[in-house]
Amino acid sequence: MSRKHPIIAVTGSSGAGTTTVMNSFKHIFRREEIAAQIVEGDSFHRYDRAGMREQMKAEEARGNLHFSHFGPEANLLEDLEALFRSYGASGTGKVRRYLHDDAEAAPYKQKPGTFIPWEDIPSATDLMFYEGLHGGFADDRINIASHVDLLVGVVPIINLEWIQKLHRDQKLRGYSQEAVTDTILRRMPDYVSHICPQFSRTHVNFQRVPTVDTSNPFIAKDIPSADESMVVIRFANPRGIDFQYLLSMLHDSWMTRPNSIVIPGGKMGLAMQLIFTPMILKLLDLKRKAF
Repeated sequence: MSRKHPIIAVTGSSGAGTTTVMNSFKHIFRREEIAAQIVEGDSFHRYDRAGMREQMKAEEARGNLHFSHFGPEANLLEDLEALFRSYGASGTGKVRRYLHDDAEAAPYKQKPGTFIPWEDIPSATDLMFYEGLHGGFADDRINIASHVDLLVGVVPIINLEWIQKLHRDQKLRGYSQEAVTDTILRRMPDYVSHICPQFSRTHVNFQRVPTVDTSNPFIAKDIPSADESMVVIRFANPRGIDFQYLLSMLHDSWMTRPNSIVIPGGKMGLAMQLIFTPMILKLLDLKRKAF
C-alpha cells in the first residue's frame, strides 16, 4: 500500500460482472478528472489463447483435469505482484493488453487471443486501477492483496454467476452450453481454493442476489435483470461509513448487519458512486499530502 501511488483493485471470477463495476469507476475517474492507469487481469495470463489450449491438453495428459485461469499456475502472479509493488513505490511498471476479439485486435494488426508487447506505464498517473481474477490473491509466496489500497469484491451468488457466464460465452463467444459447463466444472477446485478466499480480504463486497428462480442455471433463458435482484454490500470496516446517508439516498434499502446494507439491484451504479467517490478522493488527498 502506498500513499503516493494508490492502487484500487476489483476482483471477481469470470461472469461475475467486474466489467460493469469497472465502468462505474471509469465514470468517477472521468468526472473527477483522475488519470488512472487501467490494468486488465487477462493481460497477466501466462499463455495466449492458443498456448492455453495446448497447455490444457498437456495438463490433461498428466491427469490434471482442473487446470484453469482461476489457479496461479496459468497466470503471471509474480509479475502482477511486482507491478503492484513497483507502482506503489514509484508509480512505474510494465503493462500489456490481451486482445479478446477482432475489434480489439484490429488496431494492432494481431490475432484475437494474443497479447500486445509490454509497455512502460505513462508518467504522472494519479492511481492504478486493476480489474480481474486475482486482485486479492495471496498464498505463502505471493501477496498481491497487501499492495492494494482499496480492494472491491464482485460476487453474485453462484447460480447467477453461472447464468451470466453461460449467456455471455454462448451468445458473445459462440461456445456451446456443454463447453461452458465443462469450463465451470474444470475451474471449480481453483474457484474454491483461490477465488473465494479473496473475498475475505476485500474492503467492500457487492453480492448480487436474484429475486427470481435461478435454481437451475443451466436452463435459464435469460439473465435476471437489475430490477429482479437485490445487492448486498458488505464493508470490512464500517467505521466512517455514513449508513444513514446511504439509506436516505438509496430508497428501499435497509441494513441487515452493522456492516451490511441491502439495496435494489437497479441502484448498484448509484451506490458505487456514493460509496467510492469519497474513498477515491480521500486516497488522492493523502497522495497530495505525501508529496
